[in-house]
Amino acid sequence: MTAPVSGFAFPTPTIFGPGAIAELPTRLKQMGCKRPLVVTDPGLLQTQAFHILTNTLGAKGLGQTWDLFHGVHSNPIEQDVVDAAKAFRESACDSVIAFGGGSALDVGKACRLVVKRPDLKLSRFNTYDDWSGLARCVCIPTTAGTGSEVGRSSVITLAGTQRRSVIFLPRLMAKLVVLDPEVTLDLPPLLTAATGIDALTHCIESFTSPTFQPFCDGVALEGIHYITEALPRAVKDGKDIDARGKMLVAAAMGGVAFQKDLGATHSLAHPLSAMCGMHHGTANAICLPPVMEFNAQRKPGLYRRVGIACGLDVMRAKPEDADRKVIDYIKKFIANVGIVGGLRENAVLESQVDALSAQAYADTCHLTNPVPVTREDLRALYQAAL
Repeated sequence: MTAPVSGFAFPTPTIFGPGAIAELPTRLKQMGCKRPLVVTDPGLLQTQAFHILTNTLGAKGLGQTWDLFHGVHSNPIEQDVVDAAKAFRESACDSVIAFGGGSALDVGKACRLVVKRPDLKLSRFNTYDDWSGLARCVCIPTTAGTGSEVGRSSVITLAGTQRRSVIFLPRLMAKLVVLDPEVTLDLPPLLTAATGIDALTHCIESFTSPTFQPFCDGVALEGIHYITEALPRAVKDGKDIDARGKMLVAAAMGGVAFQKDLGATHSLAHPLSAMCGMHHGTANAICLPPVMEFNAQRKPGLYRRVGIACGLDVMRAKPEDADRKVIDYIKKFIANVGIVGGLRENAVLESQVDALSAQAYADTCHLTNPVPVTREDLRALYQAAL
């Protein structure tokens, strides 16, 4: 309670439930959105989720047309943002529907910056410029992982640096979020697992961050509870609507929670995506246990309440024993949902570790790790994850 002044905000309007997407046309009209640009990735175009969206927009109608940009990469790059903004301007759109996983959501949110300032280079983005009047944005996640739908930032690999960079601006927040588990039913098991562990990592890292944000702490713990109960069911049976719904909510909770900040796992994961093309959730899944080991050795008892949220009996255990039980549980949980092996099995070479470590140390997420880390610590953590 002796921390500096902190800000608490949970303002994103959200509708949730099976079939919630049916409200989209009415909600768009209420917001005055007459010609939205749907921003997504090419892999979604042949899915049932995209069919649901197009049927919703087409059958109910907006009174105007809608347009499509589907050029988002799996790990979004700056050119995706530029191209989406170009499509927005050329089609005379007035709003964005960001539809897909975290990559599509991040590009959909960020492209509005370039719509407002076509000459903008994201490497020169300044939070303190005048960003009023950005186009309105609706976010509809088709995966349950990043929480980007409720986030105040976009993570984009910049052209000049080839580093994943966080573009932070509260005005990037969506005007509406639609959490409809029906658009996640066809997500394959491994992608369900990877995105789910991404959400779990957000909750664990945000809860253990030393930043004072008690609202986020409560949200993170409940997110952990939802994920450990629902993710195995969603992986086993993709049509389990209850599990899918709980995972969507938990992912959004992780996105809300990490406004508090994250930790070293994310500093390790970001370069793995930028340099090695690894899926962000898979990178987090592999790096999370070594980081938890590192943190627990230096701050015993750190993960006791995480364990309680997982349903473990660790209340009366010694700090070291509680941490050991929680870390072992998390390792087994990750393996049981199908993410096995280390970085080597994901085509990361030991010769890349030095370059990865340099980028990880430049990443700001580790600044709010529960304990300080050096560049050499991050290098050792990569070695442990190999």
